[in-house]
Amino acid sequence: MNWWQSSLQDIFKNLSTSQQGLTDDSAKSRLTEVGPNELIEKKRKPPLTIFLNQFKDFMIVVLLAAAVIAGIAGDLTDTLIIAVIVVLNAIVGFVQENKAEEAMEALKKISALHAQVRRNGSRVTLPAAELVPGDMVELEAGNVVPADIRLAEVHGLRINESALTGESVPAEKSDRALPEAELSLGDRINMAYKSTLVTNGRAVGVVIATGMSTEIGSIAKMLQQGEDVTPLQKRMADFGSKLSYLVLLICVVFFGVGYLMDEDPLNMLLTSISLAVAAIPEALPALITVALASGAKRLVKKNALIRKLSAVETLGSVTFICSDKTGTLTQNKMKVVRSEDDSAETLIDGLSAFECCLALNHDVKASADKKFTGDPTEIALIEFFHERHPGGGSEKRIAQLERVAELPFDSERKLMTTLHKFNDRFLVTCKGAVESVIAILADQTKAASILDKATESAKDGIRVIAFAYKVVDHFPGTINSENIERGLVFAGLAGMIDPPREEAKVAIGECKTAGIKVVMITGDHPATAAYVARQVGMLSDGELVVTGKELQQMSDDEFGEKVEKVRVYARVSPEQKLRIVKTLQSKKHFVSMTGDGVNDAPSLKAANIGVAMGITGTDVSKEASDMVLLDDNFATIVKAVKEGRHIYDNIRKFVKYIMTCNGAEIWTMFLAPLVGLPIPLLPIHILWINLVTDGLPGLALGSEAAEPDMMKRPPRKTNESLFAGGIGFHIAWVGLLMAGVTLGTEAWAVHSQMPHWQTMVFMVLSLSQLGHVMGIRSDRQSLFRLGLFSNKPLLGAVLFTFILQVGVIYLPVANKIFKTQPLTIYELFISIALSLVVLVAVEIEKLFKRRPVAH
Repeated sequence: MNWWQSSLQDIFKNLSTSQQGLTDDSAKSRLTEVGPNELIEKKRKPPLTIFLNQFKDFMIVVLLAAAVIAGIAGDLTDTLIIAVIVVLNAIVGFVQENKAEEAMEALKKISALHAQVRRNGSRVTLPAAELVPGDMVELEAGNVVPADIRLAEVHGLRINESALTGESVPAEKSDRALPEAELSLGDRINMAYKSTLVTNGRAVGVVIATGMSTEIGSIAKMLQQGEDVTPLQKRMADFGSKLSYLVLLICVVFFGVGYLMDEDPLNMLLTSISLAVAAIPEALPALITVALASGAKRLVKKNALIRKLSAVETLGSVTFICSDKTGTLTQNKMKVVRSEDDSAETLIDGLSAFECCLALNHDVKASADKKFTGDPTEIALIEFFHERHPGGGSEKRIAQLERVAELPFDSERKLMTTLHKFNDRFLVTCKGAVESVIAILADQTKAASILDKATESAKDGIRVIAFAYKVVDHFPGTINSENIERGLVFAGLAGMIDPPREEAKVAIGECKTAGIKVVMITGDHPATAAYVARQVGMLSDGELVVTGKELQQMSDDEFGEKVEKVRVYARVSPEQKLRIVKTLQSKKHFVSMTGDGVNDAPSLKAANIGVAMGITGTDVSKEASDMVLLDDNFATIVKAVKEGRHIYDNIRKFVKYIMTCNGAEIWTMFLAPLVGLPIPLLPIHILWINLVTDGLPGLALGSEAAEPDMMKRPPRKTNESLFAGGIGFHIAWVGLLMAGVTLGTEAWAVHSQMPHWQTMVFMVLSLSQLGHVMGIRSDRQSLFRLGLFSNKPLLGAVLFTFILQVGVIYLPVANKIFKTQPLTIYELFISIALSLVVLVAVEIEKLFKRRPVAH
């Protein structure tokens, strides 16, 4: 039922109630029928279930299998390391997921606790949870609206609905029925919605919906939908699946080849199991967690608080950012941007009639530290007055004009009038809607030109306030609009808007360079939204502005055709915000939704990454989000996008590094028997190389600086593999090269009858991997241009690993454990020289990448 269309008589009849409210018996019966006026929380998973679910990930299953394999191979140390990593990963996931479902608690907290209700014809105070449809509720300034209410009596009522509609200015309310059948929340001026805040006036209304049937209840239902899988989770699942087949193949083929070549079956079994363990990068989950945590730590310093670690990387994949206007792209603070002082006289020394109206006609309160509280529109006017007259002298002159009477603003007159002592006379000041002020002017000759000026400003989304005044000799006996608001003199116009953030334009420009489209989704007026969008460079020729009403009339197919061209959505409902996000996702886009209100929460949760405002954001929006902007600054999102791309680049470098090295180990062991060479390494050698090179050097890649062209690349495709962009090719050819160098060393040493050939092979393969990690620090830039000391953690890790490797070769106790022999200086020199071949080859590869493409 469209309650805003119905007359009060029809509503009272439909709900079996009256102006006197319900009886206690009737209310009790209805409470039993509809339930308490509370938001119902979805049943949460038990903590144990959440924890055990962390072990369902395919990669985790593979790692657990690797731990068992390592234990069978007799390497309990590797088993322990893998087990610890798996458990730590599960704990991190548990903590994140356990925090993720707190949005409903936040929704409950913002609900009103008590309400003034008419029961049995008398006014009583009841818990808001006991309200039922048909109750008559009284509202006054400062109240949180306790349920969805159709207003029956209104006296200067204004309600701040920004958390629900996105409008920054409190909505003026009326009690008259509205003829339109299709109206957005912001246009239903005879309705008051649960959890919004009364800022001015008072009212009486009939409850039409409670609990989960309210507008905020429908938002709560949407918040209970499931969450999307992040790009990183998709890529890791794909990676883990491919890796499992590789592990199985290694175990079977290598053992089979060795068996056919009459190698010792037990030794071949242990070696193939060791290779299987080496093929699984057990440090990968730890590296990703560390990389994301480090990125989250860096982002906090840039005013972005990460609630879910995966959000850091997800931002790097975003193709659309759907941004709320109020407080995100704008300052969430009204500011006078145009004015016209049409005063014909100066009332006080140095102050025109227009300036006197600015300074006197308001209910703003000022604290000792000059901070203003009150209606945002009136605060903007006062601040504008102080900008024109800094220093405080004018305030003292204005303070002499004591207010003696006033006519408060109401939605019928659209005027506010105040009377002040003015020497032995009285000054009347009036402000309000342009049409209303024009109607009460004594001189109508300028009315048309005044209206034209206001209309021009309105086209730019500027809200225009008109001012008028008169001086009377006597205090009127009766204070009403008929004898006060007549025969006034026009004083001037003030146009205001919630101004765009200066940084937003720069940030949106960076998004465009990075291939990211920015869309505004707001409950505000379309003219205002379009004006702000043009100011920040979001809206260009050929791009669309769509209202909620137009969107409602579009079919899914029609909207799907237009969605990628729309840059501004105005007057939209929470359900429509959700529809926009879902439609973009159906077009294979990764969507980020930013917002600060309760109305944004479902979209924040449904988006691939939700970004809430930390200062103006409601608890609901924060709990539904993946990331919170501590400075409410759109520009911070761009910093987060950079960080997301940076982190994913480094994760890809680790995958490139570790899979190349693991591939080299596999090729070395697999090809040696086929070319007539002895098995080059013992199982313990393979496990050592895997443990040492997968460890510190790999983790230190997470400290690598961002690539210079990072924000000039388009967003990654949502189905892009970890091995895309030439990484798979690099893994193949460098892995084969590393194996070739290692087998070449073995062939030369065996042919030369060098007794330490196996130790040399062990050394070359280990050091080649350290050279490789230095070479892949950048995809294109030379190591020598980057500088050896530009990533000190990595340099330290390489040096420490080198020392460990030398220790394994030269320490007697290590010789016994690892079955190695000390190398001569000549053998060590040869091993180091051969190890540099891979580094040189990688540098040559980058040289070719840097060469300009011929056209």
